[in-house]
Amino acid sequence: MSRIHEALKRAEEDRAGSNGNRADVVEVSAAGPVPVPVPPQARESVAAEDSPSPSHLTLETLLARCTPRPWKPDSRTMLFFGGDGEEYGREEFRTLRSRLYQIRAKEPLKTVLIASALPEEGRSFVAANLAQAMARQQGWRALLIDADFRRPSLHSMLGTAAAPGLSEYLMGEVDESAIIQRGPMENLFFIPAGSPVSSPAELAANGRLKALLARVAALFDWIVLDSAPAVAVADASLLAGQCDGVLMVARSNVTSFDTLRQAGREFRQEQLVGVVLNGTQGGPSVVRATTP
Repeated sequence: MSRIHEALKRAEEDRAGSNGNRADVVEVSAAGPVPVPVPPQARESVAAEDSPSPSHLTLETLLARCTPRPWKPDSRTMLFFGGDGEEYGREEFRTLRSRLYQIRAKEPLKTVLIASALPEEGRSFVAANLAQAMARQQGWRALLIDADFRRPSLHSMLGTAAAPGLSEYLMGEVDESAIIQRGPMENLFFIPAGSPVSSPAELAANGRLKALLARVAALFDWIVLDSAPAVAVADASLLAGQCDGVLMVARSNVTSFDTLRQAGREFRQEQLVGVVLNGTQGGPSVVRATTP
């Protein structure tokens, strides 16, 4: 039985055991000791040799070229922008972050695609709050990218502009300094989806996203991408080929095991690092991030 099949089966068992649908909360089941990541002592400031000019890019250079944008985060969904007393849901994302560090200790994992089988399963909620949890660690930088060209939502959740964004970059209209935003949370950066496009799948596969990720990878410790639903369209599977791993999201009492299994077939087995069960009753949902 494959690693992802086991994770999906456990998620289905947890789903069957719950009697309701509680949204916007994620819990992680711990499996073994959680390693404490050591902040990077230094980052390489030279981008990939085949990246677009200029050939050298540092965070300071990038920020100097970026136009500051104010954010007005939605406190109902952006858990880490609330007051210090609002711990509801945060600890579960910290544990999920630790599970991913466990996997990262054994295999390369920096660029993570957050995927789901269907719409309205909490995929964007998980992507946004996971990136926030990563950025809250001192000395670690996270880049959140909205790569859902069909129904982008992260810009609304963060309370910022949707464009210019990733679509403009992939069409060659702007460079990275025009699309990377920095808001009020230190070390959290954001690329919105951009303006609507007529051929999202072709845009995701044109090669410029891979070049962008290679160009900025040295500046960030984690890169988290949101995507369109995996079953309905091909976007997520195309994006997955440009990422290190895929984290699946399902909603309790909504997503069937067969639908999850169908979505899992859109990705290579080695790409799938875990399953998030969102919206359980009587407490947070369950995240199972598997370690090989």
